[in-house]
Amino acid sequence: MSNNEQNINELHQGLAEEVSRFTEAWRTFKKNRLALWGMIIFIIFFIVAVSGRILTYGDNPVLDPAKVRLSEKLLKPLAPVNAEMIKPGDRPAFDIYLLGTDDLGRDIFSRMMQGAWVSLTVGFVAVGISILIGVILGGLAGYYGNVKIKFMDVLSLIVLTVSLILFTSGQRDLAINLFLVTIFLMFLSAIYYMLAARGRADLKMFNFLFFDTFTIDTLIMRFVDIMLCFPSFFLILTIVAVLPASIYNIMIVIGITSWMGTTRFVRAEFLSLREQDFVSAAKVMGISDMSIIFRHMIPNAIAPVLVSATIGIAGAILAEAALSFLGFGVPPPYATWGNILSNGQRFLYDAPWLIYIPGLSILVVVLSFNLFGEGLRDAMNPKLRKR
Repeated sequence: MSNNEQNINELHQGLAEEVSRFTEAWRTFKKNRLALWGMIIFIIFFIVAVSGRILTYGDNPVLDPAKVRLSEKLLKPLAPVNAEMIKPGDRPAFDIYLLGTDDLGRDIFSRMMQGAWVSLTVGFVAVGISILIGVILGGLAGYYGNVKIKFMDVLSLIVLTVSLILFTSGQRDLAINLFLVTIFLMFLSAIYYMLAARGRADLKMFNFLFFDTFTIDTLIMRFVDIMLCFPSFFLILTIVAVLPASIYNIMIVIGITSWMGTTRFVRAEFLSLREQDFVSAAKVMGISDMSIIFRHMIPNAIAPVLVSATIGIAGAILAEAALSFLGFGVPPPYATWGNILSNGQRFLYDAPWLIYIPGLSILVVVLSFNLFGEGLRDAMNPKLRKR
């Protein structure tokens, strides 16, 4: 092989390595030992949670977290089962209490396995809801930020918000009436815009209802500022106290109170991408706004969203554990790390493992998600990769 051909091959290899952003990000990520350990613990936690879903649910689960054995209460970890007192069908796996028992003789290992699945589900679903809301609002603020909003649209939004608040607080009749008013106002707006598009000159008499107020970006970002003024946990606690106890309500409440950071990330990325050449070229080619947003802009803005989602899962797990500890979390028969910790605080001196096991589990999992998210942030940000 000649020197020229060898130089060309080396040049091609160098270009290929530069083009592969994923390879470069992975190399940077591997250099961060703490982030790598965070990812490993995250994978282990995911496997444990899925195993908990398989082993602790069903009519006849392999590990029964609700089985009461009063003769075996407050046993230490690795304590053997009393074969004379416990029937074979009521014994734990391997005839040993791996993590001990609580004050009702329930197997802590089985309850921790089920709690891992609950924590994983709440974390992923809550973050999924917050990411969905954040991407939509952030995309609207970043792409359509300069568009002025008509007064009638603002009025419709206010009435709709009030109706939703009344509906969640139990005043459903009044909420339904306000919702019907919202539909009527939106119907009037649709007729006005349709006639205005046809150039009707007799619509000037309705201008007092359809004058410009402020931009979409101003409306969304001021709403974000208002939401950030409330302490998140106390806002979650207030809403959960009003709503009936349910694992689904916990997911929804955590999701709809934690979207503000994602909105800011997406808005900032969209403001930057909106001025790029490929977006201008797509507009000149007549590509629709929805296609530009979903096919071109969101894929380029997804990196900070993934980092925010990873750290957000840790926050959602911590919020669920805190709610369960206070008695407002996921109701029985589900076992969660928070209510295991809450039940164990009465036996701090007699059975300290009831505090240490769920407490350390929450600490390790939340820390691993935070380290993993920080590692992703450093690996996906080109400016930070150059440090």
